[in-house]
Amino acid sequence: MTPSLQQKLGSELLGSAMLSATVIGSGVLAERLSGGNDAIALLGNTAATGAMLFVLVSALGPVSGAHFNPAVSMVMALKRQLSPGIALLYVITQVIGCIGGAWLAHAMFELPVLQLSQHERSGGAQMLSEGVATFALLFAILAVSRWRPQAVPAAVALVITAGYWWTASTSFANPAITIARALSDTFAGVRMADAPGFILAQLCGALAAWITCATLLPKGLPPKGEPA
Repeated sequence: MTPSLQQKLGSELLGSAMLSATVIGSGVLAERLSGGNDAIALLGNTAATGAMLFVLVSALGPVSGAHFNPAVSMVMALKRQLSPGIALLYVITQVIGCIGGAWLAHAMFELPVLQLSQHERSGGAQMLSEGVATFALLFAILAVSRWRPQAVPAAVALVITAGYWWTASTSFANPAITIARALSDTFAGVRMADAPGFILAQLCGALAAWITCATLLPKGLPPKGEPA
């Protein structure tokens, strides 16, 4: 049975909210429990985010595709798997969901719901890191879905888990999450002045992954003996 548009948008709203609440909420708790050790805090933030991503993509992928990310929806529109109008609705829903998730995390930890981040993440290395992180995420989605679609939830969770530690920006890789984190003056936040650079780099990274996969991956069915 094909999900309706309302079900798809509801899936994107719920998934985006839960992902954002996990990223920000786990960052708050990790910072409180780490005793000032940023490595321990980041480890807790990483584990929670990767685990929740696996669950959300597994649960909601069959409904909406489990994008939860405007960069993913943009690439799916370029691949003509989404119409431009539906992709725009996905993006709006994802941003609303991520902001709502940030507010939910604040409420759960008795923080002011409305905040602006003061966490500076500026400089060319940070922007480059976001481009690379988003490239890695989209490359994983496009390549793994080509060969082993059932492995996409694990691939998404693993590439973000790795991205927390191998990129200088700790791998936001998501414009909607970036907006939500700019509205959270917590461990996971990003200063509002730095958010546009992050978003631009993320979109460029996503486009680079789309072009790379279109060039690198063979067209048609997988070779005989390979998984569909």
